[in-house]
Amino acid sequence: MSALPGSTEGTAVTGLDSSPVEPVAADLPPLTEQTRLECRELMARYPQARSALLPMLHLVQSVQGYVSPEGVALCAEELGLTKAEVGAVATFYTMYKRSPTGRHIVSVCTNTLCNVLGGQRIFEAVKADLGVGHDQTTADGSITLEHAECLAACDYAPVVTVDYEFYDQQDVESTRELVAALRRGEKPLPTRGAPLTDFRGVSRQLAGFSQHADAEAARAAVDGPSAGVPTLVGVRLAEERGEAAPPMQAPAPAPTPDVDEPRAATRPTGRTGQAPEKEASDARVAAAGNPAERAGAKTADPDRKGPSRRRTGTRATGTDTPATPAQSGSGEGPAPSTSPSPPTAQREV
Repeated sequence: MSALPGSTEGTAVTGLDSSPVEPVAADLPPLTEQTRLECRELMARYPQARSALLPMLHLVQSVQGYVSPEGVALCAEELGLTKAEVGAVATFYTMYKRSPTGRHIVSVCTNTLCNVLGGQRIFEAVKADLGVGHDQTTADGSITLEHAECLAACDYAPVVTVDYEFYDQQDVESTRELVAALRRGEKPLPTRGAPLTDFRGVSRQLAGFSQHADAEAARAAVDGPSAGVPTLVGVRLAEERGEAAPPMQAPAPAPTPDVDEPRAATRPTGRTGQAPEKEASDARVAAAGNPAERAGAKTADPDRKGPSRRRTGTRATGTDTPATPAQSGSGEGPAPSTSPSPPTAQREV
């Protein structure tokens, strides 16, 4: 909910739709068993069923023209959520409408760049022609008007969208003509994108289902123009001037695991006079590429003292039997019986 309940300004500024839910219209299409089955199809597409909530809201909107209390209840029931949880999502995103909409949604960008280039003048002119304000629908049900904070097309400002399809570089007169054509039932081709359908159709597309009656119509939508001249100006100038981005540096090779160390670093040579295990350990330390690797290699040193090193087995030059003071010649006896781990084996000198 917004900090300005019921305020269109609050809705525009915060991005939250705080308008009250209107009573259900008598002619509202019902949500059928087919709608419920399609909701379950959406749920099956996700590892967690509740991840399907957003497309499910688009789906119920495609049937009824807005997210009705019935639509909220259906989503909550299928997902095992409360209606409050579903409503919290439906009121957060402005693409989910909380009251019945017209056949088309006309969005006029009034954010910084579009505003400077005439976006607010466009909105005021259309508002006067239609006799409605932000988020309101004409009496004949043809148009719902809204001003948008940004339509992500600054290189085409001022921008107007109809059912989220772009009409670029508009002015007051071109937009008034566009809206008049929509009210006559016409569908002028967008500057970019798919051929125009209607708000319910595009809501179904956003839900993840095709809105098109046949493959030819679907192909026409995919093949619609995308990038235009303003977007490609930089690419064209770069080609004319022979400019290009600097090449990306190749990523540094990953450290080689121990199992792939060079033979010299892991296999004893037998030429150093050391025990094979000691020679291999020293080779690993010498081959370490940084202090962290070197410290890690040293922990495997067979002569390393401390309770963390526990060794078993015998070697030709040593024994796992604790040395006596006489044997060691150092005066050190076996570790006390209270030692937390067996003493390390000592090499014979």
